[in-house]
Amino acid sequence: MAKDNDMRRGYAVVSLDVLPDVFIRVMEAKRLIACGEEKSYQSACRAVGISRSAFYKYRDSIYTYEEKLTARIVSFYTVLKDEPGVLSSLLSALHSNGANVLTLNQSVPVDGAAAVTVTVKLSDSTSGAALCGKLRGNPGVVEIKLISEE
Repeated sequence: MAKDNDMRRGYAVVSLDVLPDVFIRVMEAKRLIACGEEKSYQSACRAVGISRSAFYKYRDSIYTYEEKLTARIVSFYTVLKDEPGVLSSLLSALHSNGANVLTLNQSVPVDGAAAVTVTVKLSDSTSGAALCGKLRGNPGVVEIKLISEE
């Protein structure tokens, strides 16, 4: 019996056409909320035709393949020169390498440099370390370190 319980703790890739309809509707409700098409869980549930209790029961357990299995979250700590366009150049380089910026925290510049922490979502085969190496050569980047990669 212990083996059965272990199987329930992992993930499985399942074709959408074999899933019960409620799972598809929960994913659609989550999308409506995330995209701002619906303002509340109640209105999103009403729009897709499920109860709020069904939504709450499954919302933390079902994700799209892209959302859960192919995307990686990577955080970088950088020190940037306090010059016009340096942060913009870094963000442009991230975009060029297929990274979607999730968060960005910048300190007030001191002595001509500012610490910036950037968290991005990578969906292709680029590793955080490889991206860090590409960003290191960006103009105005004084220091860059990979903090974490999920």
